[in-house]
Amino acid sequence: MSDTTSLIGIGRLERVPLREVWRHEAYDFTRWLEDNIDVLNEALGLSLINVEREQAAGSFSIDLVAERDGGGKVIIENQLEKSNHDHLGKLLTYMVAMEAQTAVWIVSEPRPEHVSVVAWLNESSSSDFYLLKVEAIRIGASPPAPLLTRIVGPSAETAAVSRSKREYAERHDVRQGWWTRLVSRPEARLHSHITPGPHSYIGVSSGTRGLGLNYVVTQNDCSAELYIDRGKGSEAENKSIFDQLFAKRDQIETDFGQALSWERLDEGRASRVRARLTIGGYRAPEDTWDDIQTQQIEAMNRLSQVLKPHIKTLVLGYEPD
Repeated sequence: MSDTTSLIGIGRLERVPLREVWRHEAYDFTRWLEDNIDVLNEALGLSLINVEREQAAGSFSIDLVAERDGGGKVIIENQLEKSNHDHLGKLLTYMVAMEAQTAVWIVSEPRPEHVSVVAWLNESSSSDFYLLKVEAIRIGASPPAPLLTRIVGPSAETAAVSRSKREYAERHDVRQGWWTRLVSRPEARLHSHITPGPHSYIGVSSGTRGLGLNYVVTQNDCSAELYIDRGKGSEAENKSIFDQLFAKRDQIETDFGQALSWERLDEGRASRVRARLTIGGYRAPEDTWDDIQTQQIEAMNRLSQVLKPHIKTLVLGYEPD
C-alpha cells in the first residue's frame, strides 16, 4: 500500500470562530456548559455536580455555581474573549461571596499575565484555581465540537508550595507576637526600644561596634547570645575577638552560673557565645510563654553583665602575624 493510499480518510482539523458556535456568552455558552458539564469535568479531572446558572452574589450574577462530589462550592466564570482584569476580579469576588474553595475561569485566549496570576494563586492560597482555554473545532463538514484545554491548575507541587508559604507567613506572625510580648516586659530593658519584627532574632549593640546582644527564638528553644560580626572583611578580627573571650571561658562561665555554647563558626564570618535554653520556643503553648521568656530575659541580663568587663579589655583591630 502506498503512502498516499494509507492517508485516505484522514480529515483536516479546522478551528471555528467561537461566536459562530455560541453567539452569546451568557445565553448560549453558559447554558450549553450547564447542560454539558461532563465536558468540563473531563478537562478538569473533577466530578462537578448540582450545577446552577446565574446565582446572585450581591449585585453581581455568577455564570455557574457547582459542587465538587466530595463537597465544596465551585465558581465557574466564562469569557468568550481574551482574559482580562475585570473577569479576574469578578472571579475572586464571587469566591469570597459564595465561600467557595474552587474557581474555574474559561477564556478563549489566556493572557500570559493571567496565567501567572492563577499559578500564583494556587501557590499562595488554600483554594484551587483552574484556567482553561475554550476552542471550537471540526473536521470537514462535521458539526463543531468544543475543545477545553487546561492551562493552569492545582497540583501536588503547587499544594506543597502553598503549604510552605502559609507556614512561612504563620511563622512570621507568631515570632512577631513573641517579640512583642518580650520587649514589653520591664525586665527586658536592654531591648525595650526595639520595634518587634518577624525574624528569628532581635538585637542591640553591646556598646562595641559589631558585638551584638541578641535574643533568638526557634520553634522549640530560645537563647541569649553575644553575636560577633564587625562587618565585611572582618573574618580574622571576629575570630580574634572570639578567641580572646574563649581564653577566659572558665571565669566567664563561673560568673554566668552555667556552661555556655561557644561557637567559633570557622566556616563563616561571624562567631557567637550563646546561652541556650531548651525549655521551649514559639511553638510552645502561649500560656507558657511568660515563664519561658522570664528565663530568656534573665539569661540575657546575666550574659550582658558578665561579658561587659571582658568586652572592655578586648584588643580590637586584628592584624595578622
